[in-house]
Amino acid sequence: MRIIAGQAKGRRLAAPGERSGKTIRPTADRAREALFSILGWDLMREAAVLDLFAGTGALGLEALSRGANKAVFVDNNPLAIDLILQNITICGFADRSHVAHHNLMKGLAFWTKNRLQPQPFDIIFIDPPYKQGTGSHLLPLLLEHGLVSEAGVVIVEDDSSETLPEAFGKLRLYDHRTYGDTGFWLYENQYTNELP
Repeated sequence: MRIIAGQAKGRRLAAPGERSGKTIRPTADRAREALFSILGWDLMREAAVLDLFAGTGALGLEALSRGANKAVFVDNNPLAIDLILQNITICGFADRSHVAHHNLMKGLAFWTKNRLQPQPFDIIFIDPPYKQGTGSHLLPLLLEHGLVSEAGVVIVEDDSSETLPEAFGKLRLYDHRTYGDTGFWLYENQYTNELP
């Protein structure tokens, strides 16, 4: 597992190993490379990134390597938190990263209590355990808590056999790709300045 492009290109990331069992499932390099090709370099430039169910932190770190300004990594697994911290150090992104230990299955209310920075986010990755419907559950909560910027993009990763809705409030599905058993659903915020 490595950073594919940008400032930290080629850096080998710490991987979960056997002690994590199946609780940490990193996005395969090939699927991650394809996803970032779809997203493009311009979207990364100066972006504020939120990596939910961050695991190893590979998605957020790839975004930082490609020019994102800041990233917040959230996970509930202590092994994942350790891996994320190790990988931030490996990439040299400590000054642009914040790590939060939180159970996302309980929702996002902790944002209003802790006001984690930066907020709102331009790119949000949601990579929960597969086949549990967690991505669908969190999408409307992101809007409710004001975590999606006006031109924000939200990427949900889940099992490719899953079906996610085409819209959640102002979030509209604009792309869907599958790579083996991995599926990516890409939503964009359809914010408008129109008066009601």
